[in-house]
Amino acid sequence: MLYKGMPSLLLIASLLCGNACLTSDNLAAQECCDTVACCDADPCCDSFGCDSGCDACGCDSSGCLCGGFLSGLKSRLRQSDHCFDDFISPMIDFVHFEDPRNLTELRPIFMTHQFPSTLGPANIPAGGSAQLFALQFRIALTERLSLIAVKDGYVIDNSEGALDGLLASGWADVTAGLKYNLIRDTKAGRLVSGGFTYEIPMGNKGTLQALGDGEFNVFASAGQRLLDGDAHYMTSVGYQFPVDGAIQTSSIHWLNHLDYRLTDRLYLLTENSWWHWLDDAENGAPLGVAGQDILNLPASNVAGNDLVTHNVGLKLKPNRNLEAGVAYEFPLTDFKDIIQDRVQLDLIIRY
Repeated sequence: MLYKGMPSLLLIASLLCGNACLTSDNLAAQECCDTVACCDADPCCDSFGCDSGCDACGCDSSGCLCGGFLSGLKSRLRQSDHCFDDFISPMIDFVHFEDPRNLTELRPIFMTHQFPSTLGPANIPAGGSAQLFALQFRIALTERLSLIAVKDGYVIDNSEGALDGLLASGWADVTAGLKYNLIRDTKAGRLVSGGFTYEIPMGNKGTLQALGDGEFNVFASAGQRLLDGDAHYMTSVGYQFPVDGAIQTSSIHWLNHLDYRLTDRLYLLTENSWWHWLDDAENGAPLGVAGQDILNLPASNVAGNDLVTHNVGLKLKPNRNLEAGVAYEFPLTDFKDIIQDRVQLDLIIRY
């Protein structure tokens, strides 16, 4: 259903606030329409700065005067930082790879995840797949501080083997937190942010969620504009640790994103994710796998394991308010944890 509805969603969302063009020529030629933080002076901060101009709706002190759903929320929501509209958001490990920009957005996500035929050193019979329907949101609270909700949704179980007896369809945990923009250099195209999230154990236990008392993730993320805005690099490091180490593992992760703009609207991206497990669940089971970024498994024998995955994908960005992507991810290490491969789709509706 998500595949078939994607064009309609793009069409509807594109009507929310006009069709702001992202070409550098138009951006350089026109002044800012918005009064967000990047527009401290006229003309705009740089050639990749703010909206290239409103359509026939015109402008006022709050930006474009377009009709639609967003226009009624302008007095209640703070806009995203539009000085970095040439950037696109990362896709790999979407629960932990946080875009360093200060954003207000909704992000529906669909993922189909294939399990390996066996799990762990005990070769536990597995296979099959799981599908996730999720909805992230981010709300800019100030010019630098934002509320982020990065994990939720419904998991559909199509697993096989012994895994089928452990995993059932149900609701995922909810993870939310705060992000603060520490460095913001519009001329150099550089961003650094830090923050934390807490995973609330409120999902279904049959879906291998709601384990223990939840877990925290402390992270830092950064972005850099390259090749005059035709390429971009993002990176993120984080430390994930549980409230109750007796039944949950702890780990560190390093995530990287590189994209290249093929046309004004189409981006090619490639990303990688490295996970290293630091501590076992003291009272866990010898499963040999921890569940990666979607399941919570109380494993007693994962400390020292390394998982590296890689993806390739495309993103379509018709204007500053819309972004749609598809990516294919696969493991590079012999240790696969619970991933054989996965395909992910996302749609970002940004204010």
